[in-house]
Amino acid sequence: MTENTNTTTTRPVLVTGATGMTGRRVLSRLRERGVETRAASRSSAWAFDWSDPTTWDRVLRGAGAVYLVQNDLDPRTPEFVQRAVALGVDRIVQLSARGVDGPAYFEGGGEPPAHLLGERAVKASGLEWTILRPGWFSQNFGEGLLVDGVRAGVLRLPTADGATTWIDAEDIAAVAAAALTEPGHHGRTYELGGPRALTMAEAAAEISRARGRTLRYEPISEEEYAKGLVAEGWSEAAAGEMVVALSAIRRDLEAKVSTGVQEALGREPRDFSDYVATTFHEGWGRS
Repeated sequence: MTENTNTTTTRPVLVTGATGMTGRRVLSRLRERGVETRAASRSSAWAFDWSDPTTWDRVLRGAGAVYLVQNDLDPRTPEFVQRAVALGVDRIVQLSARGVDGPAYFEGGGEPPAHLLGERAVKASGLEWTILRPGWFSQNFGEGLLVDGVRAGVLRLPTADGATTWIDAEDIAAVAAAALTEPGHHGRTYELGGPRALTMAEAAAEISRARGRTLRYEPISEEEYAKGLVAEGWSEAAAGEMVVALSAIRRDLEAKVSTGVQEALGREPRDFSDYVATTFHEGWGRS
């Protein structure tokens, strides 16, 4: 499958999580293709709140396809999918997560992950569907979970020497835009990762070279990491969930190279070094 500008729907594409790391990039890709979009968020013209089902019907009615990014703190994907079916949506592309179908992937995870329950609802909906299962985003270093550590010059994480095939959010958006507008993606589950695995120390070294300033990686225990998150204002439950998510890196489960970008777009995924080169520079992060 290769990227093209031919679309399969003349109706708007609804993008949930429109201000998020992947959502805003999906919007940009769709608009480049000339696709009519609905950018759904709490503050947008298409006001949408996962915790308020009375906002759902307005954004869904008349939409042909949906980019679905669940609210991890209050996942309601099955109920939302039911409304999408009732209101005539044809296609759903769900942002899920790598490893959700592996019972031991997230150490101590307990019940089936909410993403997996969402996947089951999407697949059972009778609509055209595509599932995206990305690993850890490269953008976490520049605008996400790890950005404060990058600015401070030290990443303190409970990931030991585990490696990750960092996936660029731009690649996730490119796959999502293709699946939302092109034929050939129905019934596909794309596992998305970068072309090589890097440890936190290796990733930090690449960023250090680009910035001209040392970024150090310091492995710490899960207990110390969780306490640090709580001290920053995280709830104990949210801190515990993050520890569970990071456990897959520590156990080297994120090191597997995936082929989803190649399968969906007919090209290799963007390398972490390309992300670093276009994001970091001397003086980055200094006030």
